[in-house]
Amino acid sequence: MRFILTAVLCLLLTIAYSQAKHMPAVKLNLPVKIDGDLNDEAWKSIPASGDFITFSPHFGNISSHKTEVKIAYDDNAVYVAAYLYEKPENIRTQLTARDISDRQDVDVFTVGLDTYLDRQNAFLFKVTAAGVQADAKGSQNSSPVYDITWNAVWESKVTIKKDGWTVEMKIPFSAIRISKNEVQDWGLNFARFVRKENENSIWSPENPNINGDINQWGTWTGLKNIKPPLRLSFQPYISGGFRNSPTNNGNVTEVLKSGGMDVKYGINESFTLDMTLIPDFAQVQSDNLLLNLTPFEVKFDDYRPFFTEGTELFNKAGLFYSRRVGAAPGGASAVLKKYGSDPGYRIDKNPGITRLYNAAKISGRTRDNLGIGVFNAVSVPMYADVTRLSNGTDSSILTEALTNYNIIVLDQALKNRSFISFTNTNVMRKGNSRNANVGSADLSLFDKKNTYNFALSGKFSTIWGDNYTRNGYRSDISFSKVSKLVRYSAAANVISDKFDPNDLGYLLSNNQMVYSGAISYNLLKPKNRYNTRIYSAGFNNSFLYKPFNWTGLSVNAKAFFLFRNFWDVTFSFQSQPLWSKDYFVSSTVYNGSFLMRKPTYYLGINGSTDSRKKLYFNYNIGGAESPSPDDPYWTSEAGLRYRVNDKFQFSADMIIEHDKGNWGWSYITDNLGRPTVPLIIAKRKVKRNTGVVTAQYNFTKRMNWTVRVRHYWSALENTSFYNLRNDGYLDDIAFIPGKNINYNTFNVDMFYTWDFLLGSRITIAWKNALGANVNIDPYSHTSYLKNFGQMVTNPHSNELTVKIVYFLDYLKLKGKS
Repeated sequence: MRFILTAVLCLLLTIAYSQAKHMPAVKLNLPVKIDGDLNDEAWKSIPASGDFITFSPHFGNISSHKTEVKIAYDDNAVYVAAYLYEKPENIRTQLTARDISDRQDVDVFTVGLDTYLDRQNAFLFKVTAAGVQADAKGSQNSSPVYDITWNAVWESKVTIKKDGWTVEMKIPFSAIRISKNEVQDWGLNFARFVRKENENSIWSPENPNINGDINQWGTWTGLKNIKPPLRLSFQPYISGGFRNSPTNNGNVTEVLKSGGMDVKYGINESFTLDMTLIPDFAQVQSDNLLLNLTPFEVKFDDYRPFFTEGTELFNKAGLFYSRRVGAAPGGASAVLKKYGSDPGYRIDKNPGITRLYNAAKISGRTRDNLGIGVFNAVSVPMYADVTRLSNGTDSSILTEALTNYNIIVLDQALKNRSFISFTNTNVMRKGNSRNANVGSADLSLFDKKNTYNFALSGKFSTIWGDNYTRNGYRSDISFSKVSKLVRYSAAANVISDKFDPNDLGYLLSNNQMVYSGAISYNLLKPKNRYNTRIYSAGFNNSFLYKPFNWTGLSVNAKAFFLFRNFWDVTFSFQSQPLWSKDYFVSSTVYNGSFLMRKPTYYLGINGSTDSRKKLYFNYNIGGAESPSPDDPYWTSEAGLRYRVNDKFQFSADMIIEHDKGNWGWSYITDNLGRPTVPLIIAKRKVKRNTGVVTAQYNFTKRMNWTVRVRHYWSALENTSFYNLRNDGYLDDIAFIPGKNINYNTFNVDMFYTWDFLLGSRITIAWKNALGANVNIDPYSHTSYLKNFGQMVTNPHSNELTVKIVYFLDYLKLKGKS
């Protein structure tokens, strides 16, 4: 009998803790001072909420630490007060940069607000026990995505108590988007992360066996008579510095100076205009350049805040690769190649980035949950200046034409996280050399229990210019089980040979059809020595679209284990078990030739240690083979991070790859620069070493210094050459000397940042980079240390800049006046 009663009680508790919670909204009548003490009279009349349950490592338990939260609002803002009980000696308080809290030694409190209760979009505000702020904008299609580059201006204060720590927050309505409805309900959740136990606990349950999290939040009911304020702010900036760049004809020094402004204007309660006038993006992390031995374009991350912050709506259809806007001028490399090594010329100016006149984006949602987004940017025509030394003649060479970039998005949110959307991207260039337009219609449907998803997408592209037009299409369809213990998916993708979204988007290659499937077994409940176990497998069967031909089959499998001590390990297997046809061996455009590639098999293991420790280590070891003799591939990675104290930490990471059976186009061309006929294929040995060292020192919660050093080296040694036959196989030819490659990139990025006021910042940046005309003999410097010594002695460019940004809020200025 006792056993039955206990079982019934456990069942009732499980049901109670799996239900989304509700909390009535209370409006403040007294002011609140944001000091972290929670002693204001206003808080005494606000009921506290608690009863947090764990999200991880075990879902559904009562939190091991007591938490009390109060939330209220007035005519201007949302106020949150939280008391997080804990022994003071167990509170982790590492200082970090803003928006950095993952895998750091710090406790965190979070509040999430879904202001339109659409269960798809939300704002997150975090405060660490060290008082550092973090914020993010959340959205979820098939899975949640949080944009941590989104930054709002809000207040918070933390105080350490004898029995825990307290946090007080003020989130102005001007920092978020709200409707005009007289009575409103918002999605709401609170979360607490206790670093000592790695315990995440939450107010309203988020079951990890159910796909998505915003859709599982609780509800804050009955907000009344709140009026969206005028949202208008300015961030003017000035910047200056110099850049010294080496060339074959000596160093070229440029004086850098710029000024501009970012404007944020709330058009109404739902829509916001973000505009940047004469933007300056010099103070961002350098790209991770590498030697690309494929015909496919390398995709780089974007570190420019304007193009990463709040852009999730514009990329709903996957057509927005923000690096297209303000990319390197298309003709800059040709100028460097033609004149940089010619002693008869001097390059006086050859910009490496395309400046913008302005960029603007309008986004928001109507009362009926229709998301509308408009993006527009106009680039400055870029020129290189070259002087002929024999007679002093100056030439100005156009390297990038005046260009207008535009995106329009309509996204209708439906029930159960479903949506239907339309996206159109457009690029127009002065001179009509090449213009582009791409449209996409996307549908995603979830069932009521959030278990299954059906997705359908259709895209159409048009490229036109002087005397030509090219049309193409793409279609995608998938069906997935996205929740529960066993999850699976099946998908089909068709990309025509003329589909081209790459003027504003990113696509590796067109002209293909792919059928794929995947299945996973997700054990998310701790058992025995494991916290989590996930087993997964999948396949891809691909074809050439035109002419229709089978190209290859690939299969993969993984097993992931997270242990009780928070170490993790993943075992990986990948294979192309059959001979495959590579139709893109020398070009992303089908040219009739293909290379028969042998079956391959890859096994790998990677993992990491407990990131709570001062010394944290991650690793990756893998190897691949084919039936051919003497062509193994292996890779290894070792990384460590050491936390010296709560202010200073550093990390180092090294990746080493050796590939003795790398087959590909030899890059040998005819007199006109075209690939030879027949194509000459090379078998080569390729070595790659990538080393990265970083360090961060945080003086205060608003002042930090960071440095990142990266060296990449790739050495290519040709071992034999072949003519490619029409059937994809090879004929031996005589060895061709002098075709080895030694490629290096080296960067130092150092930043000092001081947020001297909310929204206002001073940044001092120093950048050092290996010069463009690097000449290291690939035959005599074949070891890493010999190559590194030569790399250091080659000329480097240096850049030093200072940028000051000041935040001005119209409402505060109006109040002062």
